[in-house]
Amino acid sequence: MSGKKILLLAGDFVEDYEIMVPFQALQMVGHEVHAVCPEKEDGDRCKTAVHDFRGDQTYLETRGHDFALNATFADIDPADYDALVVPGGRAPEYLRGYDEVLDAVRHFFDEGKPVAAICHGPQILAAAGVLDGYEMTAYPAVRAEIERAGCSWVDEVTVDGNLVTGQAWPDHPEWLAAFLDVLGTEISHEPAAAAADD
Repeated sequence: MSGKKILLLAGDFVEDYEIMVPFQALQMVGHEVHAVCPEKEDGDRCKTAVHDFRGDQTYLETRGHDFALNATFADIDPADYDALVVPGGRAPEYLRGYDEVLDAVRHFFDEGKPVAAICHGPQILAAAGVLDGYEMTAYPAVRAEIERAGCSWVDEVTVDGNLVTGQAWPDHPEWLAAFLDVLGTEISHEPAAAAADD
């Protein structure tokens, strides 16, 4: 199976784990991932935030890493990509205000291409008006927005057609595995003994 070309949406104070982990994991299995942000270019950086769950009524936010973009949003054409990843954090609340972001998201849904969204990422999908009729999840505080967008809420990682959703970064193993399945990614491991004989 040849690798897919995947677009990943970024913005300042995107959730650190939710951008770093899929960006690296999807490349690790052979996909090409372009991380882009409106008004930023290839090589520019986005500040990230780490959201931790420590028993409070909501998450605690601390400063994360600087994430380097590897493509320029103004230069990309969504038609050139096979799939879309929409991480969470604080970035979605303002990225959904960019018409060009919403247009890009609509392309993936209009074409039935795989889309993976996690945590607050579905705020962008709701703003794009593409969620009516889907069964999905998101960060629980976003549930009201998701339901008003016409979705049925599920309290776990969910796959509905082309859409794969998770609640937050603790869902990464199941969320990414489901996304790889929707992408048609096959991962094979050569047995250690066979590798030693080569």
